[in-house]
Amino acid sequence: MRVETVVCGYGAADEILKGLELTVAQGEMVAIIGPNGAGKSTLLKAVAGLLPLKSGAILLDGATIQDLSPGDRARRGIAFVPQEANVFPSMTVRENLEMGGLLERASTRARIDELFERFPVLAAKRRSAARTLSGGQRQVLAMAMALMVAPRLLLLDEPSAGLSPVAAETLFDTIVDIHRGGTSIVMVEQNAREALMIADRGVVLVDGRAVHNGPAAAMAEDPQVRRLFLGG
Repeated sequence: MRVETVVCGYGAADEILKGLELTVAQGEMVAIIGPNGAGKSTLLKAVAGLLPLKSGAILLDGATIQDLSPGDRARRGIAFVPQEANVFPSMTVRENLEMGGLLERASTRARIDELFERFPVLAAKRRSAARTLSGGQRQVLAMAMALMVAPRLLLLDEPSAGLSPVAAETLFDTIVDIHRGGTSIVMVEQNAREALMIADRGVVLVDGRAVHNGPAAAMAEDPQVRRLFLGG
């Protein structure tokens, strides 16, 4: 996936992304970090098709997709897990997974069985309403819903937000497992240190532009990055 000189915002005179450039290789996990208001979540929404571009292009396999609907982008293999409102609270865990599989109805039952085997915590709660799950369990369910369409590119917006340290650690283990399965991941994460520890590459966004880009492990040790974004 490639983002080329993208300009995007939430209003006619609003520009959050200002000529952003980003490339994500197949099977790569990229952690997006930066200050509040830098455009991190806006980037994910633009790639998912939830925000129109003012200019620039988004390419998947060399073909432009910026004019496609969110549904068509999902059919091309892009799945987005927002930070909030990412499950249906009154529906059971199984019903949530069925909703996630609407685009691939023919394989829904088999896919649910695979995900229950992969995530035993969801299998144990399959008949429970999503609202009864813990915060960490809800996030796992939200990611499992996205995996129902076997995405090639998974967009995660602040997956550990509001979770306890223990729940966040378990969630990051789940993200690593998904990545090991070959899924490309772009993750916006408030816990920048943890995100860089599990990602292949880090990108720092400031004022709608990528100002730093490099191997995640090296970025985690970079004195300037540590001072500005990792708390010292």
